[in-house]
Amino acid sequence: MLHKTRGIVINYIRYRETSIIVKIYTEEFGIQTYIENGVRSANARSKNKIALFQPLTLLDLVVYHRDNGSIMRISEVKCNTPLQTLPYQFVKTGIALFITEVLSKTMKEEAGNPEMFFFLFQSILFLDTQPEGYENFPIQFLLKLSQYLGFAPGQARELLEQIGEIRLTESTEAEAAALDALIGRKYGEHVRISGMVRRNLLEHVLRFYQLHVENFNELRSLPVLQEMML
Repeated sequence: MLHKTRGIVINYIRYRETSIIVKIYTEEFGIQTYIENGVRSANARSKNKIALFQPLTLLDLVVYHRDNGSIMRISEVKCNTPLQTLPYQFVKTGIALFITEVLSKTMKEEAGNPEMFFFLFQSILFLDTQPEGYENFPIQFLLKLSQYLGFAPGQARELLEQIGEIRLTESTEAEAAALDALIGRKYGEHVRISGMVRRNLLEHVLRFYQLHVENFNELRSLPVLQEMML
Protein backbone atom coordinates (compact mmCIF):
# COMPACT_ATOMS: atom_id res chain seq x y z
CA MET A 1 0.00 0.00 0.00
CA LEU A 2 1.23 3.51 -0.82
CA HIS A 3 1.73 6.08 1.95
CA LYS A 4 2.90 9.69 2.04
CA THR A 5 5.49 10.61 4.63
CA ARG A 6 8.37 12.96 5.24
CA GLY A 7 11.81 11.49 5.70
CA ILE A 8 15.38 12.28 6.75
CA VAL A 9 18.13 10.42 4.93
CA ILE A 10 20.52 8.62 7.27
CA ASN A 11 22.87 6.92 4.81
CA TYR A 12 23.02 4.64 1.81
CA ILE A 13 25.18 1.85 0.40
CA ARG A 14 25.75 0.92 -3.20
CA TYR A 15 23.85 -2.06 -4.52
CA ARG A 16 24.71 -3.76 -7.79
CA GLU A 17 25.71 -1.53 -10.69
CA THR A 18 23.26 1.37 -10.56
CA SER A 19 21.18 0.99 -7.39
CA ILE A 20 21.42 1.95 -3.74
CA ILE A 21 19.95 0.72 -0.48
CA VAL A 22 19.06 3.77 1.56
CA LYS A 23 18.16 4.08 5.23
CA ILE A 24 15.63 6.83 5.96
CA TYR A 25 14.07 7.97 9.22
CA THR A 26 10.43 8.54 8.29
CA GLU A 27 7.78 10.51 10.12
CA GLU A 28 5.15 7.78 9.76
CA PHE A 29 7.12 4.55 10.10
CA GLY A 30 10.34 5.32 11.97
CA ILE A 31 13.55 3.92 10.52
CA GLN A 32 13.03 2.19 7.19
CA THR A 33 15.22 0.73 4.45
CA TYR A 34 14.47 1.19 0.76
CA ILE A 35 16.01 0.07 -2.50
CA GLU A 36 16.23 2.70 -5.22
CA ASN A 37 17.18 1.62 -8.72
CA GLY A 38 18.95 3.49 -11.49
CA VAL A 39 20.42 6.32 -9.44
CA ARG A 40 24.11 5.63 -10.14
CA SER A 41 24.21 5.59 -13.91
CA ALA A 42 26.02 8.25 -15.94
CA ASN A 43 23.03 10.21 -17.20
CA ALA A 44 22.11 13.61 -15.76
CA ARG A 45 18.78 12.45 -14.39
CA SER A 46 20.45 9.80 -12.25
CA LYS A 47 23.05 12.27 -10.97
CA ASN A 48 20.29 14.64 -9.91
CA LYS A 49 18.43 11.83 -8.17
CA ILE A 50 21.40 10.54 -6.18
CA ALA A 51 21.70 14.03 -4.69
CA LEU A 52 18.37 13.42 -2.95
CA PHE A 53 19.90 10.62 -0.90
CA GLN A 54 22.83 12.47 0.65
CA PRO A 55 22.92 12.31 4.47
CA LEU A 56 20.37 14.50 6.30
CA THR A 57 18.49 15.47 3.13
CA LEU A 58 14.89 16.33 4.02
CA LEU A 59 12.45 14.50 1.77
CA ASP A 60 8.80 14.22 0.83
CA LEU A 61 8.10 10.59 0.00
CA VAL A 62 5.44 8.30 -1.35
CA VAL A 63 6.48 4.80 -0.29
CA TYR A 64 5.28 1.24 -0.42
CA HIS A 65 4.87 -0.02 3.11
CA ARG A 66 3.94 -3.27 4.74
CA ASP A 67 4.26 -4.28 8.35
CA ASN A 68 7.24 -6.49 9.10
CA GLY A 69 8.70 -5.65 5.71
CA SER A 70 12.44 -5.61 5.28
CA ILE A 71 13.55 -3.64 2.22
CA MET A 72 10.79 -1.71 0.49
CA ARG A 73 10.54 0.66 -2.45
CA ILE A 74 9.96 4.36 -2.99
CA SER A 75 7.26 5.37 -5.45
CA GLU A 76 7.91 9.13 -5.47
CA VAL A 77 10.60 11.31 -3.90
CA LYS A 78 11.33 15.02 -3.86
CA CYS A 79 13.26 17.40 -1.66
CA ASN A 80 11.20 18.97 1.11
CA THR A 81 13.57 21.81 2.02
CA PRO A 82 16.85 22.25 0.11
CA LEU A 83 19.83 22.53 2.44
CA GLN A 84 21.80 25.69 1.73
CA THR A 85 25.03 25.26 3.71
CA LEU A 86 25.35 21.72 5.16
CA PRO A 87 26.56 20.11 1.92
CA TYR A 88 28.99 22.92 1.11
CA GLN A 89 30.59 24.32 4.27
CA PHE A 90 33.43 22.15 5.52
CA VAL A 91 32.76 22.45 9.25
CA LYS A 92 29.01 21.94 8.91
CA THR A 93 29.59 18.92 6.66
CA GLY A 94 31.75 17.40 9.39
CA ILE A 95 29.03 17.99 11.97
CA ALA A 96 26.47 16.47 9.60
CA LEU A 97 28.57 13.33 9.21
CA PHE A 98 28.82 13.07 13.00
CA ILE A 99 25.06 13.44 13.40
CA THR A 100 24.44 10.88 10.67
CA GLU A 101 26.68 8.35 12.40
CA VAL A 102 24.99 8.95 15.76
CA LEU A 103 21.56 8.49 14.19
CA SER A 104 22.62 5.31 12.41
CA LYS A 105 23.52 3.84 15.82
CA THR A 106 20.49 5.09 17.75
CA MET A 107 17.54 4.99 15.31
CA LYS A 108 16.24 1.43 15.70
CA GLU A 109 12.48 1.68 16.09
CA GLU A 110 10.32 0.82 13.08
CA ALA A 111 7.38 2.92 14.28
CA GLY A 112 6.42 6.52 13.80
CA ASN A 113 7.47 9.06 16.42
CA PRO A 114 6.30 12.49 15.22
CA GLU A 115 7.87 14.36 18.15
CA MET A 116 11.30 12.86 17.52
CA PHE A 117 10.96 13.46 13.79
CA PHE A 118 10.06 17.12 14.38
CA PHE A 119 13.07 17.51 16.69
CA LEU A 120 15.45 16.03 14.11
CA PHE A 121 13.92 18.02 11.26
CA GLN A 122 14.19 21.31 13.14
CA SER A 123 17.72 20.52 14.39
CA ILE A 124 18.92 20.02 10.82
CA LEU A 125 17.27 23.24 9.67
CA PHE A 126 18.80 25.15 12.58
CA LEU A 127 22.31 23.98 11.78
CA ASP A 128 21.82 24.67 8.08
CA THR A 129 20.63 28.24 8.61
CA GLN A 130 22.85 29.24 11.54
CA PRO A 131 25.60 31.53 10.19
CA GLU A 132 27.89 31.23 13.24
CA GLY A 133 27.97 30.25 16.90
CA TYR A 134 27.22 26.56 16.38
CA GLU A 135 30.38 25.14 17.95
CA ASN A 136 28.36 23.64 20.83
CA PHE A 137 25.76 22.13 18.52
CA PRO A 138 27.09 18.52 18.55
CA ILE A 139 26.93 18.38 22.37
CA GLN A 140 23.51 20.05 22.53
CA PHE A 141 22.20 17.73 19.84
CA LEU A 142 23.28 14.65 21.81
CA LEU A 143 21.76 15.98 25.03
CA LYS A 144 18.45 16.86 23.37
CA LEU A 145 18.30 13.59 21.41
CA SER A 146 18.72 11.63 24.66
CA GLN A 147 15.37 13.06 25.81
CA TYR A 148 13.61 11.33 22.91
CA LEU A 149 15.60 8.15 23.43
CA GLY A 150 14.49 7.98 27.05
CA PHE A 151 17.65 8.50 29.08
CA ALA A 152 18.18 12.27 29.32
CA PRO A 153 20.16 13.47 32.34
CA GLY A 154 18.37 15.98 34.55
CA GLN A 155 21.62 17.73 35.42
CA ALA A 156 25.35 17.42 34.89
CA ARG A 157 25.99 15.59 38.17
CA GLU A 158 23.66 12.78 37.12
CA LEU A 159 25.48 12.25 33.84
CA LEU A 160 28.95 12.46 35.35
CA GLU A 161 28.09 10.06 38.16
CA GLN A 162 26.68 7.54 35.72
CA ILE A 163 29.75 7.44 33.48
CA GLY A 164 31.93 7.09 36.59
CA GLU A 165 35.02 5.01 35.89
CA ILE A 166 34.59 4.97 32.10
CA ARG A 167 35.41 8.67 31.88
CA LEU A 168 38.57 9.27 29.90
CA THR A 169 39.35 12.34 32.00
CA GLU A 170 38.26 13.55 35.42
CA SER A 171 35.52 16.13 35.25
CA THR A 172 36.05 19.63 36.63
CA GLU A 173 33.72 22.19 38.14
CA ALA A 174 33.98 24.21 34.93
CA GLU A 175 32.85 21.21 32.89
CA ALA A 176 29.93 20.49 35.21
CA ALA A 177 28.81 24.13 35.05
CA ALA A 178 29.09 24.22 31.26
CA LEU A 179 27.20 20.94 30.96
CA ASP A 180 24.39 22.22 33.17
CA ALA A 181 24.19 25.34 31.02
CA LEU A 182 23.96 23.31 27.80
CA ILE A 183 21.31 20.99 29.25
CA GLY A 184 19.10 23.97 30.03
CA ARG A 185 19.60 26.05 26.87
CA LYS A 186 17.87 26.09 23.52
CA TYR A 187 19.77 26.02 20.24
CA GLY A 188 21.07 29.48 19.52
CA GLU A 189 21.44 30.49 23.17
CA HIS A 190 25.19 30.87 23.27
CA VAL A 191 27.26 29.31 26.05
CA ARG A 192 30.92 30.31 26.07
CA ILE A 193 33.08 27.21 26.54
CA SER A 194 36.80 26.75 25.95
CA GLY A 195 37.95 24.25 23.36
CA MET A 196 39.40 21.90 25.97
CA VAL A 197 36.21 21.89 28.05
CA ARG A 198 34.15 21.33 24.91
CA ARG A 199 36.32 18.38 23.92
CA ASN A 200 35.96 16.78 27.35
CA LEU A 201 32.20 17.38 27.47
CA LEU A 202 31.72 15.72 24.11
CA GLU A 203 33.66 12.69 25.31
CA HIS A 204 31.63 12.56 28.55
CA VAL A 205 28.31 12.67 26.69
CA LEU A 206 29.44 9.99 24.24
CA ARG A 207 30.42 7.75 27.18
CA PHE A 208 26.94 8.39 28.57
CA TYR A 209 25.46 7.16 25.29
CA GLN A 210 27.58 4.02 25.48
CA LEU A 211 25.90 3.18 28.79
CA HIS A 212 22.40 3.51 27.37
CA VAL A 213 22.59 2.52 23.69
CA GLU A 214 23.52 -1.02 22.75
CA ASN A 215 26.54 -1.31 20.46
CA PHE A 216 27.20 2.42 20.57
CA ASN A 217 30.90 2.03 19.95
CA GLU A 218 33.56 4.47 18.74
CA LEU A 219 32.49 6.94 16.05
CA ARG A 220 34.69 7.18 12.96
CA SER A 221 33.63 10.80 12.45
CA LEU A 222 34.69 11.89 15.94
CA PRO A 223 38.39 12.66 15.28
CA VAL A 224 37.45 14.83 12.32
CA LEU A 225 34.85 16.69 14.37
CA GLN A 226 37.33 17.25 17.20
CA GLU A 227 39.87 18.70 14.78
CA MET A 228 37.38 21.11 13.25
CA MET A 229 35.29 22.18 16.19
CA LEU A 230 37.29 21.70 19.34
